Amino acid sequence: MHSLPVFLRLQGRSVILIGEGEMAEAKRRLLERAGALIVGEADDARIAIVALERPEEAAARLRQRGMLVNVVDRPDLCDFTLPAIVDRDPVLIAIGTGGASAGLAKALRQRLERMLPTSLGGLAAALQGARARMRARWPNAAMRRRMIDAALEDGGPLDPLGDGTGVEAWLEQPDAAASDDLIRFTLASADPDDLTLRQARLLGQADRVFHRPDVPSAILARARADAARIACEAPPEQPGSGLSLDLAMAHP
Repeated sequence: MHSLPVFLRLQGRSVILIGEGEMAEAKRRLLERAGALIVGEADDARIAIVALERPEEAAARLRQRGMLVNVVDRPDLCDFTLPAIVDRDPVLIAIGTGGASAGLAKALRQRLERMLPTSLGGLAAALQGARARMRARWPNAAMRRRMIDAALEDGGPLDPLGDGTGVEAWLEQPDAAASDDLIRFTLASADPDDLTLRQARLLGQADRVFHRPDVPSAILARARADAARIACEAPPEQPGSGLSLDLAMAHP
């Protein structure tokens, strides 16, 4: 992973913008949408954007002041890059290529714009508003996460891309029987792109991943960030509560 994606809250915060012409104006519009206060080079700020034909000196001056700098169309001079954005407020999807190809990022954004319904933001807001009810119904955090994950699955009552029943109706439904599962599968390839759809989905849902020591880190990286990863020589007899996976590599 060449960069760590982050979302900066810029509402009411100063951002230096240096430049003129369409490149600078495009960045100005983006910053204004985020609620930033656009200031000049002499002002105090934490981040800066430079949109000049010869940006090297300006970028160096700003960096010497301890700022993080973005230089338009010069990824080699950037401390951070600005992604293509799909906005379904409060849902934001950022698509970055590390400066490799703005055209590719734009093409992916346009594809996602067609795929994602305008109701997505409303679903996020409804889930936020229902936090207290969800905590009361499922006090255990792991159980709460499992119930939300199940509701948001393809075809589930809160399917983000489907015609769900709505958060209120979902919360009125009785719980499906919960189970503690250990699912085992053998990986035919060390390439994460060869994972089946089911395997990729399970990795994204599992509470813990047991694996043989030769399972590559690229595969384990597809698991949830907070899922425990446990190297072992054999499947466990007592995997624990929730969903557990046991991964092994196929060998000739």
